Amino acid sequence: MPHVIDRLLEQANAIILGKEHQIRLALACILARGDLLIEDLPGVGKTTLAHALAKLMGLDFHRIQFTSDLLPADIIGATIYENGRFTFQPGPIFAQVVLADEVNRATPKTQSALLEAMEERQVTVDGETRRLPDPFFVIATQNPDTQIGTFPLPESQLDRFLMCLELGYPDAEAERALLRGEDRREILRELRPVMTPEQLQQIQAQVPRIHVSEALVTYLQALLEHSRVCGRYRNGLSPRAGLGLLRAAQAWALVDGREAVLPEDVQAVFPSVATHRLHPITELEGRTRNRHTRELLEEVSVP
Repeated sequence: MPHVIDRLLEQANAIILGKEHQIRLALACILARGDLLIEDLPGVGKTTLAHALAKLMGLDFHRIQFTSDLLPADIIGATIYENGRFTFQPGPIFAQVVLADEVNRATPKTQSALLEAMEERQVTVDGETRRLPDPFFVIATQNPDTQIGTFPLPESQLDRFLMCLELGYPDAEAERALLRGEDRREILRELRPVMTPEQLQQIQAQVPRIHVSEALVTYLQALLEHSRVCGRYRNGLSPRAGLGLLRAAQAWALVDGREAVLPEDVQAVFPSVATHRLHPITELEGRTRNRHTRELLEEVSVP
């Protein structure tokens, strides 16, 4: 359904101006059935992007504002005694798209409430497992950890996110169009879906069918291995990261309308898949992680 994907990208680009590459990455993440982390300063469009994608895909959308006093039960729900019996009251996690806004402002205990949902697509309350809707994915936003009142996400939770993006400031032309244009909230209210949840599932089912050659697998393995032996990181990329990188590259190829993955597809998604998983040994490198993922790509030759 290439025309549906093109329409979705066109509509999203009309709301988030000047961020075509990041929007395409976010869409590839969703098509690969991955969860997305958007890390940036307040006010650059993180929440707007999440809301726009949910509306364009016709999905049920819940926003959870993470704060220091948020409890796990506020996310997954709780069993209450009502009218002579115990009844489960589902929390906002029971939606097709969950926006975990400013996720790193909550305590680690509350952050961990997302882990089972993101990994297993289910939650367990009072010993009973409850399935989450299908499709289901989490879009989390976080502010830089240098800001007051933030709790850094643990590596185990970071690894659950297929991709991590930064939107950044718009360029001068896009910012001028934003200042002169209609209020983004008004545009969001008028936005109409360009696909149904069933169409999204059909497109997601096509992603694993995108052809991957043996040479491409060799290239991907070389990137994983180099991240482990180059000596710049505490740990290299895990096998789960490798699986996510492959699936993201297949989704990127599908968005481009191709039936086979090229090395360029791996290179396009690699920084977003790898940066939040690689933790440099030195503090200096930690401030320039994006540059180091690009160096990894430059140091590994394409077979």
